Parts: sequence; C-alpha cells; structure tokens
Amino acid sequence: MPASASASTSSSSHHHHRVRLRSRAVPLILVVVLTVLVVTELLRTSSRGGLPPSARRSSSSSSSTRAGGGNHSVAQRKILLDPDFTPRLPRQSPLSLSLSARNALPARNTARFPALPDGHLKIVLYVHNRPRYLRLVVDSLSRVKGIGEALLIVSHDGYFPEMDKIVQGIDFCQVKQIFAPYSPHLFPDAFPGVTPGDCQSKDNAKEKGCQGGPDQYGNHRSPRIVSLKHHWWWMMNTVWDGMEETKDFDGHILFIEEDHYIFPNAYRNAQLLVDLKPKKCPGCYAINLAPSDVKAKGEGWESLVAEKMGNIGYAFNRTVWRKIHAKAKQFCAFDEYNWDITMWATVYPSFGTPVYSLRGPRRSAAHFGKCGLHQGQGSSNVCVDNGSGAVDLEEIDKIPNIKADWPVRIIQRQEGYQAGFKGWGGWGDRRDRELCLSFAYMYHVKDPSST
Repeated sequence: MPASASASTSSSSHHHHRVRLRSRAVPLILVVVLTVLVVTELLRTSSRGGLPPSARRSSSSSSSTRAGGGNHSVAQRKILLDPDFTPRLPRQSPLSLSLSARNALPARNTARFPALPDGHLKIVLYVHNRPRYLRLVVDSLSRVKGIGEALLIVSHDGYFPEMDKIVQGIDFCQVKQIFAPYSPHLFPDAFPGVTPGDCQSKDNAKEKGCQGGPDQYGNHRSPRIVSLKHHWWWMMNTVWDGMEETKDFDGHILFIEEDHYIFPNAYRNAQLLVDLKPKKCPGCYAINLAPSDVKAKGEGWESLVAEKMGNIGYAFNRTVWRKIHAKAKQFCAFDEYNWDITMWATVYPSFGTPVYSLRGPRRSAAHFGKCGLHQGQGSSNVCVDNGSGAVDLEEIDKIPNIKADWPVRIIQRQEGYQAGFKGWGGWGDRRDRELCLSFAYMYHVKDPSST
C-alpha cells in the first residue's frame, strides 16, 4: 500500500475513532450533568429540612443558619405566609406600650453570669398570676445543678405586680422578662379584653343585638379563658422569632410553667437527652422531663422512653418550631381554648407520623398545681394550695440519672387526646382566630396594621 494511502487510512481511522468517542461522550456528559443536578437538589432539600415543594415556596426566609441543639443539623428557617391574610394587632394602651418597652430590655445578672457556654439550654417559664406557685417554682430552679449556665426567660400573661416582684428577685442566673402586650388582661374595655356590646355566655346575638361568634357549643368568648391559648402562641412566636437573645438560637429551648416543680437534676438530664436524641431516637421531635401523664412518676426502667410529647418540661429546637409554625392556620382555627389539646388533636396529627418525645424513666419535673391557671385570684376564691409537700425528692432525683448506653423503649399506644377530637370549645370567635394568626405573622411582615 502506498504511503499516501496508508496515511489516509490512518487519518480516516483516527477520524472515525474520534467520532465514536464523541458519540459515546455525549451521553456520558449528560449523565454527569444530570447527576450533579440531582446531588445539588438533594443537598438543597437537606438544608431545608426535607420539606415538600409547597413548603419551600415561602414568602420570607432568613439566610443565616447554624447547627442546633448539639445534633449538628441545619435548622430549617423557611417561613410560610399566606399572601391573602393581613395581620392586624390591637391598638396598644399606654400600659401595653410600656410593657413592650420592657420586653426590649436586656437580660439581668449578666455581670454575674457573663457567658453562656456551648451546649447550654434556654429556659422559658410562662406564668399568669399565682404568686404562691411561682415562689415555689423559683425556689426549685435555684437548686437546679447548672442553672447558672442558662438564660431564664419569664413570659407574663399580662401584668401583675407581685409576680413581677418575684421575678425581679431572681439572682441565680441570667433572667429576661417578657410581657404579652396583647393579653386580654391588659384591655378591660376593648378587644382582646371585654368589648362593650359583646355577647356573653349563651346569648343569642340576633335577640340581644350583641356581637361575637359562639363556639361549637353555643358559648361566646371569655377573655379570661382565651388568654391561655393567646399567651402560649404569642410567647412561642416571640421567643423563637422576636427576641434578640433567641431569634438566632437553633438549639433546644426548655418550656416550663408556674406549677411545675423542677428537680435538681433537671438541667443536666435535659442536656443529656438533647445529646442522645439524634443517636437514640432520631425520629423524636423533642425531649421531656416528665411522662405525658402528669400524675405519673416514671417507670423506673433502665432504659430511655419515647412517647407522645407531654406538657411538663418539654424542649425542642428551631426545626421543630418551623414545623409547628407552618401549621398556624390549623392551630388558630381549632375550637379549643387549651394550647396543648390543640397541639395533640390537630397540629401533631397533621405531621403525618407519630410525634415522639424522648425522656428518662424517672421524672425530673412534677406538676404540683391543684388550682386552674385562672382560679384563686379573687378574694372570694383564694387558691390555698401552695404546693408544699406535693413533691417528694429522693437522692436519685438530685443527680443526673440518665445513662447513654440505655436502650429506648417506645410507647406506641398514645393515650389522651387524639386526631378527631372536636375540642372543648371556647375558641369560636373570629377575632380570636385572626389575632392568633396575626401573632404568627407579626415578626415576618413589616408593621402589622392596628385595629
């Protein structure tokens, strides 16, 4: 074969080889590109907390993210807002405005407790007006091991001088007070308090010419009762999204009430549970200091327990709060004046999976109250129970008593209020539902209008 023919054949062979390579490379490049796109989307989804596409189309978000609660997961910060809803807050009175100003004051005792260490918990104590109870709770907190590492936030439902004085006397940790500025207790002559012309009890609006929407049982709103749910919801939105001290905190926040006695080992046990939750119960939403049955003392097993979330000493992080916040419509529309029953009957079931909380086999907090939240305030109905003798502490309750090598027992039978429960009522007035929803929006829109 001539040299020219050989060169031509060789060139032709190389040409066809390059063509074949290019033809093979095209699908290979497409596969690589598609793989990169899929991985990128998975990473983006993971950073959002695995929310469905509908939840990603939010109206507002924060770009700052941090690992929360010692579990090193990125907190989900997307905010779901309804563009068709306009938040409206009541016009504030001078007292309400003065309390809002106090809400902006920095925490006290920072000179004595200048730094909050890594892994610390923030504690929210929400109170109404039971001074005898509050004194006992404060005394129990003063005996908690590690309490000096925490920021204690006390959320007041309205303003009561004696309650304020007790909190002002706390000196064992950093303490910050916040006051619900739209509490019905601050508005004696206007909504959300008693409005002239409002229907009372089971009044017939047409016959009486009064205003207000009744609940499912025909009862009209009672400001004294609706404040329970309003305060909890305002507090949650404020603590997570409205306070300088916490709005960028992604760790666990522990919530307790004025009739919860806190054991000396509560803080250290809570820290242990927070650290163990992602390893022992990655599907758990929260940790608890006590069983969901308020009368139970625990099983005494050598194991951790996962069960429904209780309302005594519960703690969760921002990712869980975002899931709760996304259900604002369900929370605010449900005809039930108790916040916890609302959560059990409509919010938690809407998550699609059982909402478990991790706790120890012995309680580290106890409910000691015998009077209702709004009982015992009048001179004719004094609540004489001061909680003394209600809690017997053993030596094991004074030291951390949770072990990292314990297995987890899951209590699958969820006692108590379930999905399908219609509620006890007390929450049928449209104004309460709109105010509730406005609380969910107030830190995510500019200047909510006043009514």
